[in-house]
Amino acid sequence: MSAKLKRTAYGPGWIEVILGALLSVILGLVVGAALLVARPVVTAKDTPKEAERDPKAVYYVQGARDPSKSRSALAKRKAFGEGQSVTLAEDELNALAALSPNVLASPGAESPPPAAKKADGPKPAESAAPTVSAGVLNFRMRDGKLQVSAPVTLNVLGVAVKVIMQANGTFVKEANGFVFEPETIHLGSLPLHRLPMASGFAQDKLLSTLTVPDDIAASWAKLASVSVEGNTLKLTLP
Repeated sequence: MSAKLKRTAYGPGWIEVILGALLSVILGLVVGAALLVARPVVTAKDTPKEAERDPKAVYYVQGARDPSKSRSALAKRKAFGEGQSVTLAEDELNALAALSPNVLASPGAESPPPAAKKADGPKPAESAAPTVSAGVLNFRMRDGKLQVSAPVTLNVLGVAVKVIMQANGTFVKEANGFVFEPETIHLGSLPLHRLPMASGFAQDKLLSTLTVPDDIAASWAKLASVSVEGNTLKLTLP
């Protein structure tokens, strides 16, 4: 009896049934994840009380922003780069995050020379849009924890979807110094912290917009302690 006749007589084999079920589960997970990513987060002015929270909703509260804090933020950034302990308020951190890379890298440094004008000729093809791109970081501090968030644009099959990515956690000391260790990471309403491999990728993408200058990295490596107190970040050097 041919394989085709056997299939007709006895139906699909166990391997086919298992593969079909597995593919159905994977497809369901992908669709479910996509729906959670696309589900809007609930933007609030402050963290709602437990009795007022929707257990199915993911909330987002933006950290304080005050452009007038740029001067004090730059002064503290300079002091820390020179080896002094500093305490940064939430709006000062956000003022630093909003500054251009040249200003943030080294206060008072000269701007790089302008690029030479290119000769006329055929223009190279533009690179394809990135799959994930993150905007300006925002910081918020409450209850001893730091929230790092950013607007993220997902490009899927030419369709751009804008969502909020946010990570909440604390600082822990490792062999090479203190690092931010998220306890939760959400992409839209999708809890990436429940997907270990996705969590690491999301953290890297979230912090990809943050450039750490050499003087700041050198001082950070010498830190004796890092703590979140109220809505301030306390960086203590020996």
